[in-house]
Amino acid sequence: MSFTRKILLGLGTGVALGVFLGEYAAVLKWPAEAFVKLLQMTVLPYVTLSIVTSLGSLTTAQARTLGVRAGAVLATLWAIGLGFAFLIPLAFPEVETAMFFSTSLVEQRPPFNFVDLYIPSNPFYSLANNVVPAVVLFSVVVGVALIGVERKQMLLDVLNTATDAVSRATHSIVRLTPYGLFAIAASAAGTLGIEQLGRLQIYLVTYVSVALLLSVWVLPGLVAALTPIRIGEMFALTRDALITAFVAGDLFIVLPGLIQASKTLLARHAHGLAEATELPDVLVPASFNFPHTGKLLSVSFILFAGWFADAAVPVADYPQLAVTGLMTFFGSLNAAVPFLLDLFRIPADTFQLFLATGVINSRVGTLVAAVHTLTVALLGTCAITGMLRVRRRPLIRYLAITAVFTLMVIGGARALFASLLRPEYSRDQVLAGMHLLQRPAPAVVHRVAPPQTPQDARPVLQRIREDDVLRVGYMADALPYSFFNAKGDLVGFDIELAHRLASELHVRLEFLPIDRVQLAEQVLAGYCDIVMAGVAVTTTRAGMLLFSSSYLDETFAFAVPDHSRERFSSWDSIRAMPDVVIIAPDVPYYVDKIRETLPRADLRVVHDIESTFADWDPRIDAVALPAERGSAWTLLYPKFSVVVPQPGIVKVPLGFPIGRSDAAFASFMNTWIDLKRKDGTMEALFEYWVLGRDTTARRPRWSIIRNVLHWVE
Repeated sequence: MSFTRKILLGLGTGVALGVFLGEYAAVLKWPAEAFVKLLQMTVLPYVTLSIVTSLGSLTTAQARTLGVRAGAVLATLWAIGLGFAFLIPLAFPEVETAMFFSTSLVEQRPPFNFVDLYIPSNPFYSLANNVVPAVVLFSVVVGVALIGVERKQMLLDVLNTATDAVSRATHSIVRLTPYGLFAIAASAAGTLGIEQLGRLQIYLVTYVSVALLLSVWVLPGLVAALTPIRIGEMFALTRDALITAFVAGDLFIVLPGLIQASKTLLARHAHGLAEATELPDVLVPASFNFPHTGKLLSVSFILFAGWFADAAVPVADYPQLAVTGLMTFFGSLNAAVPFLLDLFRIPADTFQLFLATGVINSRVGTLVAAVHTLTVALLGTCAITGMLRVRRRPLIRYLAITAVFTLMVIGGARALFASLLRPEYSRDQVLAGMHLLQRPAPAVVHRVAPPQTPQDARPVLQRIREDDVLRVGYMADALPYSFFNAKGDLVGFDIELAHRLASELHVRLEFLPIDRVQLAEQVLAGYCDIVMAGVAVTTTRAGMLLFSSSYLDETFAFAVPDHSRERFSSWDSIRAMPDVVIIAPDVPYYVDKIRETLPRADLRVVHDIESTFADWDPRIDAVALPAERGSAWTLLYPKFSVVVPQPGIVKVPLGFPIGRSDAAFASFMNTWIDLKRKDGTMEALFEYWVLGRDTTARRPRWSIIRNVLHWVE
């Protein structure tokens, strides 16, 4: 059986096993990860050795000529590849989504340091820590320096031997590909959700369509527009090599055929110019270790992974992605892609999707690579020998046809996905379905404030124990701290804490609605024993009320329409906005902070945040809300996003207002908060109510073993 058939068999049986076992196929995740690490093991040594030997074997004249003219051709093809990679996200359908609060909102992303990333002060450190761009630059510098060494052949012989050894080791590992892909496919097919599979299909279809466009028209058409060589001639001589590259997924094995085809094509149009038929022997091997268009097209996976994981790469970061991607793709994609995912803060787990799509994309990418290699040989030779001509009419015709084809592919794919894949937004249902994690204490929830009772002179803690009831003030719209879920139950972070407190005191609960405007008066009057509703501790409030110690810190942020995220990403850009209109809750701290930081802003104070989102006025630019609170609101109104302006993160503590300013009860609550922080209660509740982890009952993936054969429950 051929190796290609073994790969297809491993892939097919892996998918079948994953569908059969469902989530039980997750046990194959560790061999899948082991195979990935084996693939990455020999990458950087091979990159270093191959670049040094390839460049070092050139003469000074060859290096100078290749560096100028052939380098310009290579740069043009790189620009084309990156350009189409950045067009691919335009085909992705708009997916309405929102997220719970994430700590990534408040993490300050380190500035992009070109020097540290690309210039290795210690190349061994770069090798050990997988800093691919630095390794590539080191290898290029050593290879260029080796060109002028007189007795370099001795070293080149040693390096070539080392390269052969590493290459043999790599090929030995590659022989495990059918088994590795079996484990990867089984694990992915058994654990991927239906929605994930749908999104993965989007990338596959788009990538393959764009890759075929590059292979069939864009690159061959560029050769035809700038040289006497026609597209039909190219495909007639290279058809077998291109098919072989596609089926085998290996560019190296077809290089001799591409070189010979290039020589034949050039001989037909060079009119006896001997140099034209010799240059492909230098150009093809020399360019082999440089990134080809097929590799650069894989930059689109970073953009897809960001879209897939709701961590989209901003357009402003595209230049950084282009430069970094170009440098990292000198090596293996298996090393470059994880590096780029980490650099742009995209979940590393998406690399498994890259491997899953690679089964198909690697073959289409190899086809693009073969056409790229042929294009480099033809355009590079013509540029060096003077056969390349920039003719206005053919070039304009080529550009016009390319634009039409690109519009058809990208626009057609987007229309297809918009009509066939219409994901329904459901995060609001997740929020409405949240419930208390532990068994609640006996409780009575008043929707309307009961009649005021005479003040009780007893200390608060004494009254609670003697009357067997803890009176807790709440607010119905204090997401995610206190709110009513879809069943009409009062839930939330603070409500959960209230139930824990009542259970430990062995008393009943009575929840009383609090008026946000009259909060201080109600607490001082003894209307309730404590308010547990995400109340921010501010200077003004601290001067009027007695608070417990802080149990949580919130982050000052803005909730803005999705299209305004970039405008509010920094304080400087907000200040530069003319006539900016900002809504703020009736909390003096927020109002004063905005007036201090944005003195020219049109600030409007409101008491009802929900109606602001529900009846959004287009003239409003943003709502000042803590990031933790604003993220919960965006789940209900997904057309909005939360932005934490940089630089400088402002924290606001939350505390519990204590009824009648009872110092003894406040001291008790401080001790209780400290206990709940140390026993992990606060962390567990924060992960559930604020971060939204494990908010839905996890249903097992559909599988034959469970849903058809009923062998397991």
